[in-house]
Amino acid sequence: MVDQSRLWDAHAAAGYDTPGEGMFAPEVLGPTVEILAELAGGGRALELAIGTGRVAIPLHEAGVDVTGIELSAPMLSRLREKVDESALPVIRGDMTTASAGEGFSLAYLVFNSISNLLVQEQQVECFRNAARHLAPGGCFVIELWVPQLRSLTPGHGGTVEISEPGYLLVDTIDTLAQQLVSHHVRFDPAVDGAREAQIGRTPHRYIWPSELDLMAQLAGFTLESRWADWDRSEFTADSCSHVSVYRLT
Repeated sequence: MVDQSRLWDAHAAAGYDTPGEGMFAPEVLGPTVEILAELAGGGRALELAIGTGRVAIPLHEAGVDVTGIELSAPMLSRLREKVDESALPVIRGDMTTASAGEGFSLAYLVFNSISNLLVQEQQVECFRNAARHLAPGGCFVIELWVPQLRSLTPGHGGTVEISEPGYLLVDTIDTLAQQLVSHHVRFDPAVDGAREAQIGRTPHRYIWPSELDLMAQLAGFTLESRWADWDRSEFTADSCSHVSVYRLT
């Protein structure tokens, strides 16, 4: 079993933030924060796997009372460089078991983070832990990618997801175990024939939307909404990701 606290180490934390670009771009964060603030409905919000505060900090700045749970000490240290404990409290621990209290209106888990839990039972326990934190009628929001297994060539166990100057993303997939490993290859595109490259690997257990819904039911949730993105666009069979809103019954 991969130790997630070692995976998200000081090196990962130092290079995680990309201010103004990628997942930190205003056009990405703006709709995310807007919807989460709406779903919080004036109540408190809990972010599981809060990381460096990519979503929690702007959500706090939007007037929502946010608390976090985070396993990685380096990721938490990076967050503390930006905001202190009094403004944004964080419990250090596993998102399947750590407790930050009760009575929250909203719990959320964004950017595929539930797939960092590599065993189905852990993913179910994540739902149950979210339920323990919520007040009756509270909601749990998950942002997750949809595995594109149709792109797998017969007889091959991997796909090239991104190919651009200086960066390759190759995913290898074990379809029986629902395990996917992302291989991040970074190199200097200006050096022809360069032999040196940096390679990082991140393991995931992918979850089908229908399986995610069953996990939710086991924890006492019902599916309220599912969109293809934070812009509330329609989720279809061709969608590559989804934002799912579950309500605690």
